[in-house]
Amino acid sequence: MKRTAMTVSTSSATSFATSSGKLDSSGNNRQLFLRGITIALVSCGALHLDVMAQTVSKAKSSTKPASTAVKEVAIVQVVKPPIALAYIDAATSTSDLPGMNMMGAAMQGSQSGGGLFGALKGMAKGATTPNDRGNIFGSTHNMGFGTGKYLDISVHTAKNPGLSEAKQLLPAGMLLGESLQLNAPIPEKTAPTPPVIVDESPREPSYEKPKGKISIYWGCSETVRPGQPRTLDVATASIDDYAKFFVMRGKTTKGARSEPGHPAWPNKIDDRKVPDNASLVGTHNFIGNGIPESFKLELTAAQDLMPAIELMQTKKEGGVSLEWKSLSQARGYFIAVMGGLSGRERGSESDSGEMVLWTSSELPDFGFGLMDYQSNKDIDNWINEKVILPANTTKCEVPKGIFGEQGSGMLRMIAYGSESYFAYPPRPTDPKIAWEPDWQLKLRNKSTFTSMLGGVGDMGQKQKPKEEKKNKATELLKNLFGN
Repeated sequence: MKRTAMTVSTSSATSFATSSGKLDSSGNNRQLFLRGITIALVSCGALHLDVMAQTVSKAKSSTKPASTAVKEVAIVQVVKPPIALAYIDAATSTSDLPGMNMMGAAMQGSQSGGGLFGALKGMAKGATTPNDRGNIFGSTHNMGFGTGKYLDISVHTAKNPGLSEAKQLLPAGMLLGESLQLNAPIPEKTAPTPPVIVDESPREPSYEKPKGKISIYWGCSETVRPGQPRTLDVATASIDDYAKFFVMRGKTTKGARSEPGHPAWPNKIDDRKVPDNASLVGTHNFIGNGIPESFKLELTAAQDLMPAIELMQTKKEGGVSLEWKSLSQARGYFIAVMGGLSGRERGSESDSGEMVLWTSSELPDFGFGLMDYQSNKDIDNWINEKVILPANTTKCEVPKGIFGEQGSGMLRMIAYGSESYFAYPPRPTDPKIAWEPDWQLKLRNKSTFTSMLGGVGDMGQKQKPKEEKKNKATELLKNLFGN
């Protein structure tokens, strides 16, 4: 049977209920009677529930004083810092530029404490046969110099702030044996420097005004879009002009660090390189004085070292078409090209040049701060702002003509992996229970690619062994510093 709801005005219902209530002289009985009448009306569809609520409320107010409402106070969960904290920075670096491994080896030799001679020795090694040694901490930030897989790892424990060494037990797939040796650097004692004698005699200051321009283009497009480029004349620009011009996003958060109290890998004792086919998938266990015994975690394919970026470049009518294979772990992509134009290329007889930048962003951004790890939240926000290309993007066009007839420029591309967090014990779902983790670990991932805009062509092709010519400079370095 179909029931038809009938609306009764609030004033009528209240008047009816109140007058009926006078039949009973008892306050309690009056309330019971009113409730019964109201419920009956609702059940037959004559009165809506909101009317019932108002009726009962008014009836209560006639017999009792209004009660004070109790405010609910949100419970804030107590979260205590972990006893032990570890970081794993994973990076895959790729380049088709010749000599990049030699450049990377030079940087490794210099940064490992060898200075100039260390750089020359590293260059000699990198220019000859590859070896499985010479890995240094910080290679995950090598800016594209060198090709390979890199890891920076560190651990710290509040129970032993001066921890000098630790071990990380590894899964077999890492191909680095059973464990890594983590060591904290020993603070170096610096010799006192003699005071610098400053000549305080008055001199006429000499200042040469800067010359040249900086232009930025943005967006994936075959042609330059309206309103571009944005150009800054460094000779006439004010401080406010610089502030408005240099728009750069990027908030790389803290990761692995090599410092006293933070045993890290790689180090001078264990400087093995990560094999190209190494995998992080499996069980990892941190061991050391003050590190909780429970510090053991399982990494999956989602946290593994990322594949190399395979970028294909096609020149067409002064522009360059970029296309790449999608990476399953990538949250998004960003591409930047930096080049320059001479005065003649700009149609000027001036000897001052012009720095030219282009990024794949839909908004003007120099991109310098985006060529490194970024948080998941920031990546997602910048994808929504169309600054970072979404994960399903596989193509992008560099507009024609912006880098001159030759179209030369240094190209850099990054595929952002995800930041992953692990902790034990898990955070309680009940906010009343405090969270006191034994340990926490943060892992972040990326894959980068470095090349020349348009590709390197024959420069990147290896010569046949029988046609190889000995490089006299390389041979000299080998003879000086050995293998």
